[in-house]
Amino acid sequence: MKILMVCLGNICRSPLAQGILEQKAAEKGLNWSVDSAGTGSWHIGESPDPRSVYTAGQHGLDISGQRARQFRRQDLQDFDLILAMDQSNYQEILRMAQSPEEEEKVRKILDFTSDATAGDVPDPYWDDDGFEKVYQMLDKACDKIIATDQ
Repeated sequence: MKILMVCLGNICRSPLAQGILEQKAAEKGLNWSVDSAGTGSWHIGESPDPRSVYTAGQHGLDISGQRARQFRRQDLQDFDLILAMDQSNYQEILRMAQSPEEEEKVRKILDFTSDATAGDVPDPYWDDDGFEKVYQMLDKACDKIIATDQ
């Protein structure tokens, strides 16, 4: 199973989601490949935001080795599941899809939570206090993603 986490810049939400799901998959012995990307190009090659690195570290995860990259059309073919952090990124990815099969691969990550009306994972970039909240949201969603595959 190949899963891609997608947010806007690939430095806050999607690196956290990648780290969380990688750890959970490894703990369950699942042969999953998890990556992340951003729909925007502003941060290509950069490390995750220091606040994401710090928040991940508070939960025993090291995401400092990740590097931001931009989502590309080829990702729709290369990945089994593409999880957008919010409606804007979801729509941006769907615009690139060229078949119903590619469209079916794209979901919003919070669709996996019991409260599917929760909507979007908020972008914490402008809110220093938002990183822990985002971590908790992603952690719950990743638990559900793991449970769905069991």
